[in-house]
Amino acid sequence: MTQLPLLTILAGGASSRMWPLREKSLLRFGDEPLLLSQLRRYESLGFHEAIIVANPTSADDIRTLVAEAGDDIRVQVAVQETPQGMGDAILQTAPLVTDSSRAIYITQVHDVVDDSLHVDILQRYRANPQATYIAGIDMADYFPGGYLIVDDAGTISGIVEKPGAHNRPSNLVNIVAHLHASVGQLYEAIQAEYASDAPGDDHYERAMDALMKQIRYEVVPYRGRWDALKYPWHVLSIMDAFLARIQGQDVAPDAFVAPTASLVGDVVISSGAKIFPGAAIVGPAYIGRGTIVGNNALVRHSMVLDQCNVGYTTEVARSYVADGCQMHACRVLDSVFAQNVNFSAGCTTANLRIDKGDVPSMIKGQRIYSGRDKLGAIIGEDAFISVDAMTMPGVKIGAKAVVGPGTHVHLDVNDGQRVYIKQELVIRDPDE
Repeated sequence: MTQLPLLTILAGGASSRMWPLREKSLLRFGDEPLLLSQLRRYESLGFHEAIIVANPTSADDIRTLVAEAGDDIRVQVAVQETPQGMGDAILQTAPLVTDSSRAIYITQVHDVVDDSLHVDILQRYRANPQATYIAGIDMADYFPGGYLIVDDAGTISGIVEKPGAHNRPSNLVNIVAHLHASVGQLYEAIQAEYASDAPGDDHYERAMDALMKQIRYEVVPYRGRWDALKYPWHVLSIMDAFLARIQGQDVAPDAFVAPTASLVGDVVISSGAKIFPGAAIVGPAYIGRGTIVGNNALVRHSMVLDQCNVGYTTEVARSYVADGCQMHACRVLDSVFAQNVNFSAGCTTANLRIDKGDVPSMIKGQRIYSGRDKLGAIIGEDAFISVDAMTMPGVKIGAKAVVGPGTHVHLDVNDGQRVYIKQELVIRDPDE
């Protein structure tokens, strides 16, 4: 029986594009952080050893986290000290690899796909362990990624980055689900690219291009769901992927659901949660441990994690709300809240442009379109949004920021900043 390849999960690199959110591999979707849930899926496919590549900021948290994975999968953690591209991240695994002739399966923690993709790649590898396999998702509409040059036999001869809608060599977009027949051969090809001192950070891609001239690369077509966590609003897409796995209604024995509350569709109500009279949970939806959904509140197509208060008449729609958030008589629409956000009474996240167009957001000084016609706010941990404040579509508010009462926020607010409207209080006697 062919030995399974060495699983390598890339979870390092810089996460600056995710601001104001923190380490994306540790974001929790349901009961577990994304990295741990991905590990469990790989374990179910037969993997029993893995290397995770972390960055210096996340390494300790990841080591603590993988200790919870159990004894059935052995996990080692390599650290990429500086973000020098995917090639450098892969090279950090070399000191942990004892057999350089072994195959390696490279994936990214923030790519969420159906199990069928991994199953298909592993089946192809078992049938011919000498070839290298790359997943290609079939996309009819143009996507700004790397397109595979493929012949009729499925042999890959190159990858073209962002060729433009009218210059695509195929409809197959490269997904980082790459199974290389020899990890030692891959290391040598990547090291050769770094030794060349060529500019850019695409050493891994150039190494593969060189290897394609020596060994056979085959495409494994994929037509399932693919959600990638690159920008902060992608949390909503990953959330949707996890919500889609909920089947039926799962209410913890010690949860309280009032007789006049409504549970509609596929719903999880976790341990210690309380759903008060008149409240409605409309699936797919996830309510975390100890969370309170108050009288006449509505949570629909959302995740509200642990120890949150969804207060009286609050609406949470198509949103991700992390642990410890406080909401009262407010509207949380198509938004992402990090931990411990206080969203006071009367606050609203506006989610729709006047022209109903694609909602943009500023990322590292660039205006990036989200691909969403509805997008509310992205709010960092410990932010305090005072009563009657409103955020415009696509606005981001940093960690520990404070927004004063009655303020309409049109631009991003940095970590720790205070934003408020100066008001003049005028009091006059009746005879003036």
